[in-house]
Amino acid sequence: MQLTPTQRRYLRGLAHLLKPVLLLGGKGVTPSVLAELEHALDDHELIKVKLAGADRGERASSLMQLLDASGAENVQTIGHVAVLYRRNDEQPKIALPR
Repeated sequence: MQLTPTQRRYLRGLAHLLKPVLLLGGKGVTPSVLAELEHALDDHELIKVKLAGADRGERASSLMQLLDASGAENVQTIGHVAVLYRRNDEQPKIALPR
């Protein structure tokens, strides 16, 4: 699902007050991190992830691994924090604008 600019702006507004739910440590993307990511996206749909890594390339690589494994969309990335969204088809919690 590709998000429109209006939907991204709406989700950024909702994510502003959120705290990071998932903290990616020095070991990077592990199966347990992916399981926790799946659980968090199913429960919340919109989450913040704090990425570890000294350089931008490492963080971008870790973020791409998370996105590929979960099927989530990257709403916004600022520094070490990324906002991810994936709609829960069974019980949607967030109604996106068109």
